[in-house]
Parts: sequence; structure tokens; C-alpha cells
Amino acid sequence: MGQQSNLKRFWRHGDALWEALLVALALAFLVLVLHIGWMLWQDSELSRRAFGWRFLIPTAISHWNPAKGLFQAWPSIYGTLVTSLVAIVLAVPISIGIAIFLAEICPPWLRLPLNYLVEMLAAVPSVVYGLWGIFVFLPTVAVSAGNFLAATLGKVPGLMALFHGPIPTSGLSRLGASFILTIMIIPTIAAVSRDVFLAIPREQREAALALGATHWEVIWDVLIPYGASGFLGAIILGLGRALGETMAVTMVIGNSVEGSYSLLRPGYTMASIIANEFAEAVKALHSSALMEIGLILFGITLLVNVMARILVWRVSSRVPGR
Repeated sequence: MGQQSNLKRFWRHGDALWEALLVALALAFLVLVLHIGWMLWQDSELSRRAFGWRFLIPTAISHWNPAKGLFQAWPSIYGTLVTSLVAIVLAVPISIGIAIFLAEICPPWLRLPLNYLVEMLAAVPSVVYGLWGIFVFLPTVAVSAGNFLAATLGKVPGLMALFHGPIPTSGLSRLGASFILTIMIIPTIAAVSRDVFLAIPREQREAALALGATHWEVIWDVLIPYGASGFLGAIILGLGRALGETMAVTMVIGNSVEGSYSLLRPGYTMASIIANEFAEAVKALHSSALMEIGLILFGITLLVNVMARILVWRVSSRVPGR
């Protein structure tokens, strides 16, 4: 009996140590995030004092001239937001459709190779997507799509600024970057959404089928609402990658500081302008401006994740039985 009592006390102490270790790791992660934010805040002080809110406010002409010490972040902020938004709008329905097919419709003999294919596409390095985009995708698909949009939506009042053409013959543009981001985040969203479908209890399907629902009604009216929080998590994961993607976007967006709002014109994202210019920033103000852009990207990413977490909680609380 004494040995059993000692063993129980040992395991209780082990649980306490394990819990303390997890708490310490969680606090260490929080400290790391705060340290990154504080470092970016300190290193961007020179830019914040020199430009203030003018650094963020859109103007008729974009000012980004390191030689003259003129910097504005709004074209790169706009480039990041518009390319990520277009990518998410295009990727979500395709990704959910792939997940539905893999989890609910696909024949068993085909499911395994397609699962491997989706996961392999999610693991392809971004530089490979960039090279493929430059030499194959942009000159064919992006240029054709850009010319079509310029000839149609580019003549619609209210959309002329967004689809003002023509698109460069190389395809290097915000639209091209949006397409490449779409292709990059589809496997991620599809893989996570597929796992969400597979994690839904079988009883949910059987109950709906017993009540006379068709297969599609089970998917649309039962499974998608039940797994809504998981699908939102997958979408936010894809959005996070789109916001922070650097190499592929740098290779296909054109890297132009012009202040055009058109998707068909070259531009910058916050990540791409930092990657392109940080190594060449010899002046303190230039480095500080890039640090401030990094701070803005850091803040946008945190804000998106916090809002996503709140949204996931709200959706989860509304699902019966969750």
C-alpha cells in the first residue's frame, strides 16, 4: 500500500510539473510576440517621427524615393490587402469543393492518391510557385484574364479604377500575384477542411439520412454548419499565409511603387517591399520606414487572428451539440 501511495504522489507531482512546463511555454510565446512588436516599434521610431500619419494616408501620388528620403506605405498596404482578399475570395469555394469531394464523394480507390496530391501541393516551396508563375502561368492565364477584365469590368463605372488596363505582357501585376496566392493557399484550406469533414461524427450523417435528406442536403445543411468553426479556422490559416507570403509574391507582382489602384498594374506588398529593399537600405530613415511597414504587417496579422478567434468562438457557440 505504501508503494502505491508513493507512486500516486509521484504522478501527481509529474502532472504539476507538466502543467507548469506548458504554462511556461505559453508565457514564453507571449513574451516573444511582445518582444517582436516592441523591437519593431523601437526601430521604426525615426520614420514615425518624420512622417506621422502621412505614412499611411493615401495621396494622389505615391512617394517612395529612398534617395530623397520620401516614403509612404499605403501602396504596399493596399497591395497586401487587395491581393490577399482576391486570393481568399477565389480560393475558398474551390477549397471547400475539393474538401467535400475528398471526404464525402470521392471513390475509395481515388481518395488516397488525391489526398497525397493535395498535401504535396501544400508543401511545394513558394519560390517554385514563383518560377512557375513567371514562365508559365502569368504569360498565358494572367494576361488573358487581365485583358478580359479590362475589356469588360474595366468599362463599368465604379470598377474602372480597379480594372484599369492594360495588363503588362509579362503578366507581372497584382492580379498575377492574387492568382499565384490563390493556387498556393488552396491546398492548405482544402486539407484542413477535409480533416474537419472527416472529424464530424458519423451519427450526424446517419441521422439526417434517416430523416429523408439527400446526400447533398446532408453536406449543405448538416455537415457544413456543424464544422463551420473548423472551416473558418482553415480560411484564416490560408489568409495568414496570403498576408505574409514573400518570395512568390515578390517574383510575380512587378515590384512597382506607383500609386495605382488597378489590379492589372504592378505593385508591392508589405512583405515583398521589405524583402526587396531591406538589404539595400543604407540610410537610417529608409531602414526605419521598412521597419514601420513590418510593424504595420505585424499589427494587421495580429488583428486578423484575434478577430478570427472571436468569430470562431461565436460560430462554435451557435452549433447545437458543440
